[in-house]
Amino acid sequence: MGQNSKRHYYQAWLLAARPRTLPLACASILLGTGLAASMDAFNPAVLLLALLTAIALQVLSNLANDYGDAASGADDEQRIGPARAVSSGLLSPEAMRKGIVIAAIAAALCGLLLLFAAFGTQWGQIATFLLLGAASLLAAVTYTVGLGGAPYGYRGLGDIAVFVFFGLLGVLGTYYLHVQQLSWLPLLPATACGLLATAVLNVNNVRDIESDARNGKITLAVRLGRARAIKYHWTLLGVALLLTLAYLVALPVPLLGWSCLLVAKPLTDAARTLRDTHDGETLTGMLKKTAISTLLYSVLLSIGLALF
Repeated sequence: MGQNSKRHYYQAWLLAARPRTLPLACASILLGTGLAASMDAFNPAVLLLALLTAIALQVLSNLANDYGDAASGADDEQRIGPARAVSSGLLSPEAMRKGIVIAAIAAALCGLLLLFAAFGTQWGQIATFLLLGAASLLAAVTYTVGLGGAPYGYRGLGDIAVFVFFGLLGVLGTYYLHVQQLSWLPLLPATACGLLATAVLNVNNVRDIESDARNGKITLAVRLGRARAIKYHWTLLGVALLLTLAYLVALPVPLLGWSCLLVAKPLTDAARTLRDTHDGETLTGMLKKTAISTLLYSVLLSIGLALF
């Protein structure tokens, strides 16, 4: 393989891995760690390994999504957004299947190291989290790759999965790995984080609503229709911000933690644009804006909690 061929090959894998999605995958880990730090429980090895596990799972999901959408025909020439590696012919389906296996192994190994760093030889705790890890691996692969049936992402269930894995499980799971106990108050920011991550997915699904419907990818936005999907989007943002406000008041969190509410403006600006335009390029920009705002929300709240 020549130098140029190698470069194009590596660029194809980078395209398939979709590095722009990786910061959002880290948002729940950072927030869960901030919540733990507010309880004077922080394990740097847990933070590092949790981030690596989350990144590996996100890459796995992206590769599986690239493969699954190409196999189902959901990625056609009229698709809006970045090109996909398999459907554009940059990578073969066989190569992508191997990549999916490698990413799954990497996620599993990182996850195992994470559990030993958190629990040592507490085998009961490890067994419980192994089940949660297996569920995460399965969910990452089957979003657009069906196992004996239609992928759950094509049946309007993607929003639930994102809410659970990027919110409740991601935040509370990370919190538990540090603290090794749960309380009800962290449920508020965990739910808010999940709702904001779901809003990111909804921007993507509203942008792609026509092509998804045409190709049989029945997302929740397709089920709702554009007008109701936008109302749903406002609900996600509104409930997330209200839960955050309730948490800030109940704790109470220092002033620095309140800075997480500054993301309300870019989030609502993006929502207005989502309502007012059908232009794919503009909506791709709003997708990035919503994702960055969600990450910033977690970072700002985490810093405020860590200094609490």
